[in-house]
Amino acid sequence: MANCSGCGPGYSSPLDAMKGPREEIVYLPCIYRNTDTLKPDYLATVDINPKSSTYCQVIHRLQMPNLHDELHHSGWNACSSCFGDPSKKRNRLILPSLISSRVYVIDVGTNAKEPRIHKMVEPVDLYWKCGLANPHTTHCLGSGQIMISCMGDPSGNGKGGFVLLDGETFEVVGNWEHPGEAAPFGYDFWYQPRHNVMISTEWGAPKALVDGFNPAHIKEGHYGNSLHVWDWTSHRKLQTLDLGEDGAIPLEIRFLHDPDATEGYVGCALRGTVFRFYKTPRGDWAAEKVISVPSKKVNGWILPEMPGLITDILISLDDRFLYFSNWLHGDIRQYDITDRRNPRLVGQVFLGGKIVSDGPIRVLEDPENQPQPSPRIIQVPQTPCLCRSLFTYLYPSPSFHLSLYLSVSHHPSPSLHLSLSLALSVSLSLALSVSTCIYLSPSLHLSLSTSLSLFMYLSPSVCTCLPPSTCLSLRGSVFLEVLRCYS
Repeated sequence: MANCSGCGPGYSSPLDAMKGPREEIVYLPCIYRNTDTLKPDYLATVDINPKSSTYCQVIHRLQMPNLHDELHHSGWNACSSCFGDPSKKRNRLILPSLISSRVYVIDVGTNAKEPRIHKMVEPVDLYWKCGLANPHTTHCLGSGQIMISCMGDPSGNGKGGFVLLDGETFEVVGNWEHPGEAAPFGYDFWYQPRHNVMISTEWGAPKALVDGFNPAHIKEGHYGNSLHVWDWTSHRKLQTLDLGEDGAIPLEIRFLHDPDATEGYVGCALRGTVFRFYKTPRGDWAAEKVISVPSKKVNGWILPEMPGLITDILISLDDRFLYFSNWLHGDIRQYDITDRRNPRLVGQVFLGGKIVSDGPIRVLEDPENQPQPSPRIIQVPQTPCLCRSLFTYLYPSPSFHLSLYLSVSHHPSPSLHLSLSLALSVSLSLALSVSTCIYLSPSLHLSLSTSLSLFMYLSPSVCTCLPPSTCLSLRGSVFLEVLRCYS
């Protein structure tokens, strides 16, 4: 954030933010709901300072006190909207829970690297004070209040209303919209006070999407395809823009960062499209499709065609580039949007998705004629060396064995590893194992370990040692040995 006397949080403009110092930590909601792990969600703190010894590592985990929250989008209690108010501080992170309808207020001001829960807004407050549930997007307002969009009512029906929180006490104040004027569905929103406008989007009815996507629910009217234009000052809904089938499930919406601009983009998930919305010379608003990611004909999936399923989108602070992620195809795309009506694809990287080359799904036809991407594996930088090792197991009794591990390294400086282990075995044999080890520096390792394992006659082994730290050696898929490495 800006560091100046007499100014509030954030920056005076997006271009000033580009000139500011880079962030040193990021906060990442981590979700367990709908997995086999019965644990609360947590907020991970990640060190992104390249000069730090814990760079790119999770340095703290803040576990929520409840199960099945499904933390989703996060926001700040104060931001650049309050730049002119020096009494405001960006010291609370707002974490709405999409399924439980709980809102966590996280203290990141006392210790940014070890945040803690400051307050919980319970679902009953949203239900009774606002008639809303399933909170999603959080934005701080220039007034000091906090505004959160909601997707439904307490019964799980679609209802696109907005909750206001007091920026100091974080108590529920009430609804932003007027009674009876909520949109049929809700999801994201973005406001532009210079033009007295706010535009909101639609996902679907919570009771339809809570357990996963069912294509039949589209025809039954449980999902949206419209943008809603609101008067920012009077809180009145002015206009609804029907995007049609190509605009089904419009999710993330972004105005250009230039405060004078009267246009922006919205990503529509179901058909993999991006629409440009804009103010017309008549003073009303319109939208046009400007990007279309074609679906791929596939085999081995629930449907014969797989859309990209655009989820999040971002616009660079200088308004030159648009970024979005294709949830199913697994790629992140970069478009040059200097020609606002004709975005041009200039970058693409695959990070995962459903169509990796070693997966069960085969692409039969792709209008973009792209090969199925290889699986992506993240590795830390290391200096490799190849070690050959010989394991000899001696069995003094049917249930125990001793092992001698001797290796010579093809590193610029050889290293010697001696290991004496006591383990429970179910077989009596002489085993020979070939292992591959990776080290950051030549070192002498002496270890004593105890383990429980089932040995194979021939088993590969991979060991990553980061002296002086703990390393794990996995022999085949059945032997786990923990070594303390000393350099």
